[in-house]
Amino acid sequence: MGIQIRNVQKRFGEITVVNGVSVDIAEGEFFVMLGESGCGKTTTLRMVAGLELPTSGSVHINGRDVTFAEPRHRDIAMAFQDYGLYPNMTVFENIAFPLKIRKVPQSDRKRKVEETAGKLGIADYLGRKPFQLSGGQRQRVSLARALVRNPKVFLMDEPLSNLDAKLRAVMRTEIKKLVSELGITTIYVTHDQIEAMSMADRIAVMRRGDMVQIGSPMEIYDRPLTRFVADFMGSPPMNLFPAVMKTPGQPTCQIQEFVDTLPITERELIAARLDPAHQFTLGIRPEHLKLVQPGSPGSARAVVDFVEPLGQTTNVYLAIGDTRLIAVTDRCASQVGDVVGVYAPPESVRVVAN
Repeated sequence: MGIQIRNVQKRFGEITVVNGVSVDIAEGEFFVMLGESGCGKTTTLRMVAGLELPTSGSVHINGRDVTFAEPRHRDIAMAFQDYGLYPNMTVFENIAFPLKIRKVPQSDRKRKVEETAGKLGIADYLGRKPFQLSGGQRQRVSLARALVRNPKVFLMDEPLSNLDAKLRAVMRTEIKKLVSELGITTIYVTHDQIEAMSMADRIAVMRRGDMVQIGSPMEIYDRPLTRFVADFMGSPPMNLFPAVMKTPGQPTCQIQEFVDTLPITERELIAARLDPAHQFTLGIRPEHLKLVQPGSPGSARAVVDFVEPLGQTTNVYLAIGDTRLIAVTDRCASQVGDVVGVYAPPESVRVVAN
């Protein structure tokens, strides 16, 4: 039955930090709340956990209204950036603690702890104390302690942010694999779009207390609804160009070649995305731009401003008058000062709201 968040709002005095968000999270789904610091994602998570009470709205877990239930009555497990381990206990004792307070028989505790520790690669450290572990190992112990009792809901607030890049990549895979195997409904909070894209079944992009877009990772990446989402998702970010529709059916843009070839499906979206000044935004991902010969049909004339070789790919920074854009290409021979043609395949151009 999963989790249902219904019109949940949280205010601290005159400040609204969560602005009436609503979402249904399916049973077993890995749901990621993604956004910048201060956007309300952690506060929303804490209301699901019962650590904060909503100013209005309700939270349901597996069909039961838990809006005002204590955290211990919600059958949830939590993992945070702070490991929160007991320094006087061994790794085994830390992981087993949730089972001990629930009076799980000792033989079952031992089996569950060893099984969970094995899945997270910390079986060799069960006799150690937390101070004898690295940061990555302590984070794994924290995750194991949360997962050992197979909760119905798993809540994670930036649990990998203290780890180095290589270990984060490993742990992303391990966490997603583990909770998927266990079928645990998971809400994961992060500001890291790579974590969100690689782990989520669905992402909610949050801004100023609102969930501005909810969808699968590729839906959000390929079809951002707003300029904020288009700019926030992707590295390098989406190339964005102001456009205007002063005359019906005749949009104009900084790079007119890109708007002239807009397909019908995108043109039909313009009316819904216009702001009061009849403005909207065109966007195209850097990897979709093509460098062609100057004067090629449908291309715009550009000057190479900077070349950033990254090995597998190359970022080519371009200037078209005062407009700057980035193309991601394979290894190329372009040099600073070269004049090139830039072609935007019509099927890759997106209309987004300002």
